[in-house]
Amino acid sequence: MIEPEFAGARLDGIGVYTRALLRHLPDAGCDVMPFSWPRRARSFFRSFPRSFERATLADLLTPAAHRLHMPADVFHVTDYRVVRMDCPVVASLHDALPIKHPEWCNPRLRGLKNWLQRKAAHKADHVIALSHFAVAELVECFGVDARRISVVPCGVDDEWLDPPHAAAVAATLEAYDLRPGYFLFVGTLQPRKNVERLLDAYMALPAALRAERQLVIVGHAGARSDALRRRIAAARQDGAAVVWLDRLNDGTRLRHVYAGAGVFVFVSLYEGFGIPMVEAFASGVPVVAANTTSLPEVAAGAALEVDPLDTGAIMDAMQALARDPALRARCIGAGRVRAARLTWSATARQTAAVYRSLL
Repeated sequence: MIEPEFAGARLDGIGVYTRALLRHLPDAGCDVMPFSWPRRARSFFRSFPRSFERATLADLLTPAAHRLHMPADVFHVTDYRVVRMDCPVVASLHDALPIKHPEWCNPRLRGLKNWLQRKAAHKADHVIALSHFAVAELVECFGVDARRISVVPCGVDDEWLDPPHAAAVAATLEAYDLRPGYFLFVGTLQPRKNVERLLDAYMALPAALRAERQLVIVGHAGARSDALRRRIAAARQDGAAVVWLDRLNDGTRLRHVYAGAGVFVFVSLYEGFGIPMVEAFASGVPVVAANTTSLPEVAAGAALEVDPLDTGAIMDAMQALARDPALRARCIGAGRVRAARLTWSATARQTAAVYRSLL
């Protein structure tokens, strides 16, 4: 298994996914050997003998019969960095966002990365998709044979299903100057996350509700987020109760921040899965979610779904979950049931079954 590249203070979705597999695959009967390319070598990870760039060049210039030797029964690549190997290769391809919506992605080397992702889809012996929505995207954009794709959803650690200690939650909230019951978003700040409309919806709420409940945004600044960062700063300067935690990199404290929330809002324009929504479900927080891409599939009816392009609908849903106790209770209960079915232990077991199918 390759260690992915990580960006910012908190692991991105690929990083969370990879680390979860490293923790849980041994309990699913797999001996795991983690690898990294030399420039990211750490004591825990084995290093390839050459950089990914050199390995890719050799892969392109040598005959198809030439394959990198790996001391493994199956090699699992959790991002697009695939080269030919002398053992079966499984690739987790999370979505087709860079192909479908390049305008939302980091333009740096985008053409090259898209080309590498297409190659990865065809070099892998089997592909793991995180949702049925993603399968259709991979078939359309990468030409992957659907018979070579297995859907294995993401999840949360079992410990998320048990509420953290109230005193610890209170201490974390005090450290970040948070008042319990806030509206919460977790994710990288980038165009597809639709945080601009979330901010618009929050600012359109009745003044009394905004005075009562902060808007807390957790996540580092991603590509093409300059305008959003300026808007957050302007809102704060105007006195809005908007808090941006861009350096929250402690998993325990993140759980505490979820536990202190009153409503979780996840109205992304595009998601291959959406791990933060399941984290909110597990934390007993009612969720407002977009009714697009993979999110309805992941929520399975446990979230209050809205059109992510409709700021008014987002605002109405936020207000409803803040003010309607019966609706809150219904969403919290359904979310807890959904989270119990989406655990990293289950992800690991299903992933191990994919490995064994190739042997």
